[in-house]
Amino acid sequence: MSDPTRILKDMKPEHEFFVGIDSDGCIFDSMEIKHQECFTPCFIKYFHLQAVSKFARETWTFVNLYSKDRGANRFPALAKAIKLLGARPQVNARGVKMPDMSGLEEWLKRETKLGNATLAAEVKGGNKSLEHIKVWSDAVNKTVEDLVHGVPPFPLVRESLAKLNEKADAMCISQTPTDALQREWSEHGINQFVKMIAGQEMGTKTEHLKFAAREKYAPGKVLMIGDAPGDFKAAKANDALFFPINPGQEEASWERLHGEALDRFFAGTYAGDYEATLVREFDACLPEKPGW
Repeated sequence: MSDPTRILKDMKPEHEFFVGIDSDGCIFDSMEIKHQECFTPCFIKYFHLQAVSKFARETWTFVNLYSKDRGANRFPALAKAIKLLGARPQVNARGVKMPDMSGLEEWLKRETKLGNATLAAEVKGGNKSLEHIKVWSDAVNKTVEDLVHGVPPFPLVRESLAKLNEKADAMCISQTPTDALQREWSEHGINQFVKMIAGQEMGTKTEHLKFAAREKYAPGKVLMIGDAPGDFKAAKANDALFFPINPGQEEASWERLHGEALDRFFAGTYAGDYEATLVREFDACLPEKPGW
């Protein structure tokens, strides 16, 4: 498909409301296993960070799990992690040189569809500066496929999806590769609750919401559910409401969504002080800067 966003643009409302839902860390408690057991080992191995593995692990997990960059696309997250790691005095004291990220940074500035397919096309087209990035990304995908199985949705996810399906069109909005999303949602039989599973190949989360929902639904009738600041930014960029699944408090967040927030959303009493309180609680969950 020449335009991977066309399927989103062609989506037609079937209900009065729209709900976009992130996946990793939001639907599934999969962020820890993916980043601790898949991304981090590949980060250390393929960028030759064995001499500073402790600090590399701390840096990767800070960026991707415990900071306001949580949930970011893997490629900007990689650039950020390398930059932070290279600035750590312990790393400099050991004389470990960071890998050259100039090719990645140049690609990030001009590419909006930050996915494995566009990366592969760049490398196939002769961009040798991204070859090592592709090797790493492919290794991550293979490790995730091999290791991440049997991670169920959080409690009340299934019940919440069934409840919102009564009045809303639902869509998975994520920066995870689409094939992994489809595998995980199908494994637990919750793919039936969404009209579409949109991964990194279809653009950013902001673009997903823009093409699938903006101007198709009335004001106040589009909601984004997510566990990362990027989910909140995508919602606000599209004048959508936001419900946070707070990191470390996921079960309580789903209980609140199922027992209270969805009813408010459908009744038109969600916006205002209620949403503002949720956003303040969410903002307090993740730091801006590392504490080391």
